[in-house]
Amino acid sequence: MSQNSNLFLSVGKPVKDEYGRTIGKIASFAVTPSGKFDAVFVELGDGKFMKRSSEHLKFDGVDITLLSEIKASASILCDQIPLLWRKDQALKDLSDKKKIPKELYSELHNSFDGALAQLKSEAQALKQQIDDETARCEEEIKALNYALVNLEIEHAIGKIDNQYYDTSFAIIQENIKRVHMERDDLELTKSKVSNILLGDVVKTDEAKNRALEGSKGSSLSVASGLPDPPVVVYVKEIGKTGI
Repeated sequence: MSQNSNLFLSVGKPVKDEYGRTIGKIASFAVTPSGKFDAVFVELGDGKFMKRSSEHLKFDGVDITLLSEIKASASILCDQIPLLWRKDQALKDLSDKKKIPKELYSELHNSFDGALAQLKSEAQALKQQIDDETARCEEEIKALNYALVNLEIEHAIGKIDNQYYDTSFAIIQENIKRVHMERDDLELTKSKVSNILLGDVVKTDEAKNRALEGSKGSSLSVASGLPDPPVVVYVKEIGKTGI
């Protein structure tokens, strides 16, 4: 979101999610001492308030959209996890080439490893959150289809005239489309996070395999540099009396 000195002019305007559903309206903003917009306060339809980072706001003319927090978190994790892994690998390469002291390598490696473990834990938690939201979408789709079937039945037996039927049908179909879009987005986001975690496991296994192969190569190299074992000839001792 670009910083705008007139951002407070959007107070009272409706806010929608990425799928076109109205969430509520902008109530206010939190501003840092330096004048940067830090957070937005949204009044929801039920009168409750929600605080989100102002970076999640998207302005498109008169339309204001609040971007998905799950997708934003996933995007950050998908950037940071590979970056940390590459940094740790670069650090190991420097250590292998004797360009940094072992003590410094251990300290930095532990730091990277701890940060990476934390990010992977957050990614797993995010996947669970995505699963929960996906399950919610499935329940909404089921409920909307149930409503659609009941609408068709009531219309078929003449209890609902065409005008109300058309209005209700359009509302239900539009919401089914939006929930399907949200569910598909969630599944795609989970796939990206899973691939990042899987990629990290594969890279770690590859690194271990390279280290193992290097160790074997070193052992073979050392073994090939050793002298051939001496040939021992056993001579049968002949008694003094002979035969």
